[in-house]
Amino acid sequence: MNLRRLPLTREISIAVLVYLYVPVVVLIVYSFNANRTATVWSETSLDWYRKILMNPSIREATWNSLVLATAAGIGATLLALAAALGMKSRFRGAGLVEAVLNAPLILPEIVVAVATLMLFVAIGVDMGLAAMIPAHIAFCIPFAYLPIKARLQGLNPSLEEAAQDLYANRFVTFRRVTLPLLWPGIMAGFTLAFVTSLDDFLTSFFLSGPGSTTLPVYIFSAIRAGITPEINAISTVMLVVSVALVVTSFLLGKMRR
Repeated sequence: MNLRRLPLTREISIAVLVYLYVPVVVLIVYSFNANRTATVWSETSLDWYRKILMNPSIREATWNSLVLATAAGIGATLLALAAALGMKSRFRGAGLVEAVLNAPLILPEIVVAVATLMLFVAIGVDMGLAAMIPAHIAFCIPFAYLPIKARLQGLNPSLEEAAQDLYANRFVTFRRVTLPLLWPGIMAGFTLAFVTSLDDFLTSFFLSGPGSTTLPVYIFSAIRAGITPEINAISTVMLVVSVALVVTSFLLGKMRR
């Protein structure tokens, strides 16, 4: 069935896109509003961007988010790489392992966050970055795994066979042939895991402790006192960074070499 032939398909699609993205555009525009009231426009100004750069609480939250996202991205990428290489040879139970790897994509995040909190409380783990990092690694694994797996499946197996014919052992073959060819997929997976961790709110909210507030948690706490152009400016910066990283991940995944 050609969906374009259905009545009102184009109109409904346009309406859905407008509903989704017009609020984002409004948020970006009002981040340049000089008025303290977020919904009343007065004149164009960059003062709110300067203020968020000078706010120590925002700087601390940004640093925590970057440390957390970097650690989660590295950990998830290493585990995803090992999983992708292990899944290269099909074995009994491979489907179950694949389902477990991709479970964070299916399970509601609130359920995962509450379950992780209960686990850490039961084993006596203090809330903070030490608890947030392994939790973020766990739900970021599938985001790193899928680009690496896709890249690995697209490799020509004759290249590895040729290296082994030239008396290269498995480690040398992996280091000299497989790893360089997988590198764009690895970087795409890391970038996707990084931005997923950077934008996460629920898990960070449940597991954050004193001094470990991340930027999404800070934004949630700040809007309780009312939405200001300062919140709009922070959200705009996060949006630009997230879109840039997602585009980078997509381009890396499309690299042929």
